[in-house]
Amino acid sequence: MRPAHSAAEVLARLDDRLPAGPSDPVAVVDALVEAVGGGLTATGSPRFFGYVVGGTLPAALAADLLAVVWDQNAALASLSPAASAVETVAGRWVAELLGLPADVSVGFTTGTQMAHVTALAAARQRVLADAGWDVAADGLTGAPPVRVLVGANRHATVDAALRLLGFGTRTIVEVATDRLGRMRPDALRAALAPTSTATAHPTGQAGAEPPTPAPMPTSTSTPTPTPTPTPTPTIVIAQAGEVNTGAVDPLGEICAIAHAHGAWVHVDGAFGLWAAVSGSPARRDLVAGAELAESWATDGHKWLNVPYDCGIALVADRVAHRRAVSTSADYFVLDTAGQLDPVDWTPEFSRRARALAVYAALRSLGRAGLRDLVDRCCALADHAATRLAALPGVTILNANGDPASPEPLVALNQVLIRVDDPRPVAGRTHDSWPARLSGSAEATGSAGLAGSAGSAAARGDRLTRQVTAAVTAGGEAYVTGTVWRGRAAMRLSVSNWATTRREIDRAIAAIAGAIADARREPFQPDAAPAAVGPPTRPRDADPHRGGVPS
Repeated sequence: MRPAHSAAEVLARLDDRLPAGPSDPVAVVDALVEAVGGGLTATGSPRFFGYVVGGTLPAALAADLLAVVWDQNAALASLSPAASAVETVAGRWVAELLGLPADVSVGFTTGTQMAHVTALAAARQRVLADAGWDVAADGLTGAPPVRVLVGANRHATVDAALRLLGFGTRTIVEVATDRLGRMRPDALRAALAPTSTATAHPTGQAGAEPPTPAPMPTSTSTPTPTPTPTPTPTIVIAQAGEVNTGAVDPLGEICAIAHAHGAWVHVDGAFGLWAAVSGSPARRDLVAGAELAESWATDGHKWLNVPYDCGIALVADRVAHRRAVSTSADYFVLDTAGQLDPVDWTPEFSRRARALAVYAALRSLGRAGLRDLVDRCCALADHAATRLAALPGVTILNANGDPASPEPLVALNQVLIRVDDPRPVAGRTHDSWPARLSGSAEATGSAGLAGSAGSAAARGDRLTRQVTAAVTAGGEAYVTGTVWRGRAAMRLSVSNWATTRREIDRAIAAIAGAIADARREPFQPDAAPAAVGPPTRPRDADPHRGGVPS
């Protein structure tokens, strides 16, 4: 399941001088397959649980192959009436399924990363226009400052999008989150308050109540009327589906608070927005209020299971959207029937007809099929969480409640796992296993283990990383690691349409076996953890990165 060869090894096979003359096409393709085959990862496997990666539905695969064969440039309706029409229909279907306003404008991008850029460019255009500044015409030099508020557990692509749009990471304000990574409404309210002491900081959090201002001196003279302040251009970025826990921000509350301050709300819903199609009222309630936002970004190549790559930007303000990203030239042959061209909704001009796969996926599934896909993935994630929580020493860090409860243990399709070491610390033995559920001191590794809490937590970090590496190296399943609240964790994401209970049970057995093997080995406190692939690192290790890839 994992690649047999590293990138350096594949490069050594490929890195040659460019031939002076032509080569036989069949021989070229054969040589390419031979050279790179060992460097391929089975990301389409139903036992691939790393990052947040979907499989490929048969209809979507066939449509994507057609996109290659037809080789359409999807920029203009006149250039490809077919691609334009498909984007119109597929975009409308996506908006309907996600419960968003019917008149949203839709752009198909490479992924949520560029969907963020697209939607936040529209946000920047609107909030500055409301302050009397046309950024599309006048640029950012001399523009009023824009206040950007984000959750402390936002995805790294949000930061990248903000940098591309001229908002440096040191200028954004982090809003405190709860134990599952959800933005706290009280913290947002405090950060937006006129007297807020919240400051822009790459790793800090806004959320503490501001101090009470000192009383102003009294005066017997007639006070000068205070002019009504112009609202500061403000963008609030919420999240539907935290990449580690699957948690969804309280979107309705966030929109209400943000709108009271004249802010634009953007929702990062790379996978979590698709909970709107669930047959479970509780799951649908997680994304209730999403429709109140001004823009949204999601992926097709995650839960919708279309081939890479496909992102979708949706914007309620069509005027701001078009003003921010549209382009034109004298040589363009524009549509004469009043239909706006696809180039009006994305930053890219020439691009492939990636909406074909989205159309085919939705048409083949229908509303009921997509509902079943989402609910099946959530049920399988919950099954994995419940089974793993029963293993001694295993903590489900994103658990909602008691494993014995009939309610789902995890909210969506993400399972966040920690493995602690029960062996003696400082000559003492544990009286009991660590708590199985998050929210306790043991679960966070901060205290509660016998002997030195720090030593026990470090041992848990090593064990968790060792188990993560061993599972993937064994080939039964592919899982990835992360850092959650300063402690190592293992992630299991269920996003593939082809995953069944059988694949989940194989992964559970592989994890249980890796834990047993690790505990049979002599404890080596100074041993470096085994690693598979590039190491993960916390957000504060590098202000230009954060979280884990998705």
